[in-house]
Amino acid sequence: MADFDYLAIDTRGNETRGHVAAADLAAARATLDRRRLYVVRIEPGSAPSTRRRPLFGLELGRAKMSGKQLTLFTRQLATLNRVSPLEESLRTITRQTEQESVRAIVQTVHSGVVEGRRLADAMAREPKSFPPLYRAMVAAGESSGTLPEIMERLSALLERQAEIRGKLLTAMAYPSVLSAVAFSVVIALMTFVVPQVVEQFDTVGQELPLLTRMIIALSDLLVGWWWLLLLIVVGAVGGAVVALRQPPIRLAFDTWLLRVPLIGRLLRDLHAARIARTLSTMVASRLPLLEGLTLTAGTIHNRRLKAASDEITDSIRGGGSLSTAMRRTGVFPPLLVYLAASGEAAGRLDEMLERAADYLEREFDRFTATALSLLEPLIIVVMGAIVATIVLSILLPILQLNTLAGQ
Repeated sequence: MADFDYLAIDTRGNETRGHVAAADLAAARATLDRRRLYVVRIEPGSAPSTRRRPLFGLELGRAKMSGKQLTLFTRQLATLNRVSPLEESLRTITRQTEQESVRAIVQTVHSGVVEGRRLADAMAREPKSFPPLYRAMVAAGESSGTLPEIMERLSALLERQAEIRGKLLTAMAYPSVLSAVAFSVVIALMTFVVPQVVEQFDTVGQELPLLTRMIIALSDLLVGWWWLLLLIVVGAVGGAVVALRQPPIRLAFDTWLLRVPLIGRLLRDLHAARIARTLSTMVASRLPLLEGLTLTAGTIHNRRLKAASDEITDSIRGGGSLSTAMRRTGVFPPLLVYLAASGEAAGRLDEMLERAADYLEREFDRFTATALSLLEPLIIVVMGAIVATIVLSILLPILQLNTLAGQ
């Protein structure tokens, strides 16, 4: 098979460029004729490359779309595909995309569609940008002839997931910055302020208070052995990372994490909401439930929840129901199990799963708002207590000296 690049005019009078594989030039023209394209120019070419040029002799894979870029692409395609053919929609997105890397990825998909491939197969050329779950839903839409509706549901799913990620990052940003500032202030006091003050007490000849001696000892440790403490921290973090790569240890850690008060429930509900919304979208897209569960399990990072999803898949494959399988795992919220059972009984599983996802996400919003309202003053109080302890350790010797001077 040879490769040919062509310039043609479609039935709407629009200019089309692309790539086609054929045995010879005549076969390539025949292929384009069957696609109702008027060939203006066709010449031997090469298949579109899916890799970047080598940099310093190293082959670098093409950068993948970020979550935000994939969400935007899906929304654009869902909107354009309602009013124009798929090939024209992809060409329009290619022309309007500003990022060079995203334009190259969409161009690869567009070329695949122009060659006669299905959209899901064309997206398989860029597996890093279009995950299996995404491609499976696109394939379901193509098979059922409801691709515009499926793309609309898929874009809504991605936008909702992006919204939840944004809320989670927003919830963590302020406490993280506040904690970092508090930690920096304490370290600065212990390494710069305390040593300067201690020098004033060296010639006193009196025994310093216990609190002052403890603070001085801690300050000496930070000043003289900071490099050792840094090595210990780096070693501990590195050891934890290596240990968590072992499946049994990671499973035990994720199981323990789900049992931690408040945090465990937050993680469980957040994962359950994501699973429920994804399954709801896939069931509404007429994708088989087993396939949906299998693909959804690949997106779960918590090993305990992933193992529970695998158990549900095995149970359903054996003839069980979704709600019964969820109840047996013991890790999904009771509300999700109840609504799944109601949906199965009423034949509206997708609708009930979507309601469960909405409820769990609202609970997540309320929980994070309450937690933030309590966490922020707690960090300030803890920081104030630590700073007050340091200041008190400095004032106690001064008060002691004044007492001795008064005698």
